[in-house]
Amino acid sequence: MTKGYWVAHVDVEDPQVYEKYKAANAAPFARYGARFLIRGGEQQVREGALRTRTVVIEFPSYEDAVACYESAEYQAAKALRDPVSAGDLAIIRGYDS
Repeated sequence: MTKGYWVAHVDVEDPQVYEKYKAANAAPFARYGARFLIRGGEQQVREGALRTRTVVIEFPSYEDAVACYESAEYQAAKALRDPVSAGDLAIIRGYDS
């Protein structure tokens, strides 16, 4: 089964409210087997332009990654995030060699 990934680039306007989003997304992430590979941290943009925060989350499968995003639990958490951040998110099927 091919893993799935969320790759997000986010600018956060209100870190206190964003913490509420992070607490709310814990349950759906656990339910769908999410594992953070990158969650913010220092970054050096060498080409192009990115937002200030990068997040990469690995899921057991591409289908789990999509189902997590579409779940009512995650959409409720996302509703907390949307007013206080701007971002780009892609759900990507992993590469099997």
